[in-house]
Amino acid sequence: MKAFVMRMLGSLWVVPVLFFLGLNLLSTAFIAQAQDNRQSKLQGSHGDPSVLPKTCRSCHRGMTMKITGEEQVCLQCHGSAQDRQNMVSRGYLKATATGDVQDIGEALRKPYRHPVLTVRGVHQGGETLPEEVSNAARHAECVDCHESHEVEKGKPFRGLKGRRIGNFVAEIEKEYELCYKCHSSSANLPTDATNKHAEFKITNPSFHPVEGEGRNHYVISLMEPYNEREEQPGDIAILTCSDCHGNDDPNGPKGPHGSIYEGLLVRNYEMEDQRPESPQAYALCYRCHDRSSILGNESFPYHALHIVGNPGNNELGTSCFTCHDAHGSTKYQYLIRFNEEFVSPNEDDKLEFRATGVATRHGECLLNCHGIEHNPRSY
Repeated sequence: MKAFVMRMLGSLWVVPVLFFLGLNLLSTAFIAQAQDNRQSKLQGSHGDPSVLPKTCRSCHRGMTMKITGEEQVCLQCHGSAQDRQNMVSRGYLKATATGDVQDIGEALRKPYRHPVLTVRGVHQGGETLPEEVSNAARHAECVDCHESHEVEKGKPFRGLKGRRIGNFVAEIEKEYELCYKCHSSSANLPTDATNKHAEFKITNPSFHPVEGEGRNHYVISLMEPYNEREEQPGDIAILTCSDCHGNDDPNGPKGPHGSIYEGLLVRNYEMEDQRPESPQAYALCYRCHDRSSILGNESFPYHALHIVGNPGNNELGTSCFTCHDAHGSTKYQYLIRFNEEFVSPNEDDKLEFRATGVATRHGECLLNCHGIEHNPRSY
């Protein structure tokens, strides 16, 4: 018998055999400790019995997750109201918790979205990003952005690893650190994508204040509560990626799951040339920048001419995007970066901006736009 038991100890079916033989080699204390270890991993909202009365078994039920993928398991609670009611009737979700859960599935089906429902089974546990292999499949699954065992309301990336400190990967603290896992120096960036960390670096001449407060100490068009510096309670001097990228429905689930606007933006941002100006056309910019200040030429004497154009001569304006990069500029102040789809070098082959007085917002442009030579045009 002893030899038989020793052979079984090296087998994958050792536990069933030992219990079948009635050999109490696994103490109840050992089993209890294993259960405690599993339970200690489950924290946050999903570890709250007043939300998920069956805790682990609310999500882990047989082979369901292996067969359908974790996305479909998540959407049983984070999908339609009918799906949630089904989970309530089966005893997996408390009816009192349904009011705090919204339909993320609906957001993931919008025209511009992360490919959660279309790319499945690519994520590998323990994968380290940014990706170092150029032909690796890009993906965005629920578990890429959320640690389901620790996530909680108001802390969507709690417990998620991804912030590199040398050779060590630490827990994410800032939202942009999560976004940079895929949108910074990944070797498999799409050809039309750019390194967002390079654009937001606080050593750049100008940048929107995501990694730190901005360089410009006086942005005349800013509206409250936005401010160049956090000088008093309530001032917002640091932005997050999801301030601009996220659900177009302000009453829907938060976060960059999906939007009706190109670029997965929370509001419309017209980026084409020859478009009529309106509050809706540049609604994203006008969230923070006073439209009357912009069109009143308070920060640049030709803003209105560029954006509105000259409708009397059937000349429409151009987009903010033609002259500005909303993330940052690696060359110029004021987020200036010319969109070369519409702006070209002048007759001297110059395509540049020269600041001639940063404090007083003076400068000159050397370029050609709509056939008009700037060689230079000063202001």
